[in-house]
Amino acid sequence: MTTKTYSIFGAGAAGLYTAWRLLGGETRSEAGRKKQLARGDVLELFDWGNYDFTGENPELREPGARVCTWHYKDDPENAYLEVGGMRYSRWDSHAPDANGGTAPGHRLVTTVISKLGLDPYVVPFNESGNPLFYMRSKNFYLNNISSQNPAPYRADHYGAGAPPDNAFGVLQNLAPKTENTSFTRTEWNEFYQHGRIEAELPASSVFQKGDHLKDIGYWNLMYDQLGSEGYNYAADGNGYSSNVINWNAAVAFQSNNEFTPGTNYSTITTGYSGMFAALYKAVVALAKKKGVHFKFTPNTRLQSIYVLDGVIHYRLATRERPWHVSEAGTTQAAWLAMPRHALELVAQGSRYSAPGEVLDVLNAQRVRLYLEAAIMQPSYKVGMFFHEPWWLDAATPYPAQLTGYVVTEKVIEALAQEGFSKALCKALAAPSILGVAFASAESLVGEVEKQTEARLSVKQEQQLLGAAQRDTIGPSITDTPIRMAVYFGDNARSHKPGEKPVYGILASYDDETFVSFWQELEIGPNRERHRPRSEDVQTLDGPRKVPAAMVKMLRRQLAELHFGPNSDYSSVPEPVEARYMDWSLPPFNAGYHAWGAHYDIADVQQKIRKPSQLVEGAEADIFIVGEAYSNDQAWVEGAYCTAESVLNDFFDVVPLIDNTHYPFICR
Repeated sequence: MTTKTYSIFGAGAAGLYTAWRLLGGETRSEAGRKKQLARGDVLELFDWGNYDFTGENPELREPGARVCTWHYKDDPENAYLEVGGMRYSRWDSHAPDANGGTAPGHRLVTTVISKLGLDPYVVPFNESGNPLFYMRSKNFYLNNISSQNPAPYRADHYGAGAPPDNAFGVLQNLAPKTENTSFTRTEWNEFYQHGRIEAELPASSVFQKGDHLKDIGYWNLMYDQLGSEGYNYAADGNGYSSNVINWNAAVAFQSNNEFTPGTNYSTITTGYSGMFAALYKAVVALAKKKGVHFKFTPNTRLQSIYVLDGVIHYRLATRERPWHVSEAGTTQAAWLAMPRHALELVAQGSRYSAPGEVLDVLNAQRVRLYLEAAIMQPSYKVGMFFHEPWWLDAATPYPAQLTGYVVTEKVIEALAQEGFSKALCKALAAPSILGVAFASAESLVGEVEKQTEARLSVKQEQQLLGAAQRDTIGPSITDTPIRMAVYFGDNARSHKPGEKPVYGILASYDDETFVSFWQELEIGPNRERHRPRSEDVQTLDGPRKVPAAMVKMLRRQLAELHFGPNSDYSSVPEPVEARYMDWSLPPFNAGYHAWGAHYDIADVQQKIRKPSQLVEGAEADIFIVGEAYSNDQAWVEGAYCTAESVLNDFFDVVPLIDNTHYPFICR
């Protein structure tokens, strides 16, 4: 019997997920069974980078491509920061209507975490209910904003007297049905294709009733409806410049719903990279169990790919010489698990090195058109560790308002050891308490007493609140180039005897135009650039040490955020370690992506995943998977969903979850 070779290019979220499901998924038909990997078959996995999947090579960066956990002093037992993707929206799979259309959450990420045995490490990524702002040289908190005490913007219709995220709701009033919390994923997919402005607008408005929202840039629409000051207030105050660029307005309506207060997020205490380390180990174990030859080749990029006489040919290049072909191979199916810029590099290589008359699918006109549907959004993160959480100090004029309470399994274990009864511990494990982020002590105590139908003693309250208190995550938001500060605190797995704890903070989480502010500080004064940015693959190397000039600039802007306008940088102590991650660099050239206007994103999602569908008369099992062309851009969920859809539709693999009301991509 002829053996099969399947090749996956990219060992990030989509690539690892594809390998895991190819090895472990069940099929629905005989045709699907024949496509399954069997004993003796080969599964190849290539990546331009080299990740520490095993935890035994701390000199390598942690896995996850655009997810990257960084531990203090590169010790996995120490406190950590996320300098890439860092959270997900947890799905309550045990809720009465968990599989219904309105159940919130990232269903595939939640399921993968559970199947990998990581549930005990899941904790809420609790956001502040009263975040700190520093905008236009004024420090204030969300709860301070009112019509009598507006934010320092002259927004139309008294907009500065409301929270900045209120602007997103103003725009959604143009299509009122989208404000309904019961709007399903399927209904959103329909809206992306056919949603229109439904409100009657004055003649002075650029856009009018009946206009297709998918054909309107979101920045254009915001300016038209909010005016210059209203737009600036929303742009500055929501923290993410990427949310208010000129992208597809129909998609922006849904996406910006996710970033408004009230959305609950989670992460894992191993660091988010821990999911990908576990996924890689699961792939290795499944391949061994099935007798499939699994080959992972790091430091190797896909240089070109084409089809000749019905056979998929690929060429590789090494990390040392990324533009020179090092070897070639053939495969029965290829997955390009990579974002837009990396795909364009492969297309460039294919265009100039493919021999003669071949099917060069990536360079077909409609494929190139659809590749451009994803807007690349550069982002930048700078992490710092300090000996003290100075942002919470009583002497800090504008401390971060972070205190919240979360009951975890570890909290219950600790309270049991302190004398909490079995009945009380059982009450703490109720779905309405376990893993839920409570903004106040009163709300947590009230819910516990509701479950137990009894009052807690003063001592029990003190024990409960002491064990459950969490002083993370934030963010604080500013219009200065740091944009957002996110407080991870002391999240170390353990502390060595006699060792002082360290407290982590994302001192800057910014994107879009603010990225260039920090890039010029990477080299520092009195030095010239000697390496083209197009060859700087820092994102594969991992976070770099922050130079002194950048540290000083960060301290100055953090001082303004927490100590007031024109505060001296020395108000913020010197960090004990600091590193940055520039996601505008290759091979990603973006931290995340957004859909462009003037595209039917349902058609793009359907066809770009197998681009030969866009070439008349062509057929090739070359697939594109990943976050960039997904229904959940900027999230790991998007990478998993595109990968799952390819396996379901082209390999007849049974869906990992019930997707009746949760379409993995737009239909």
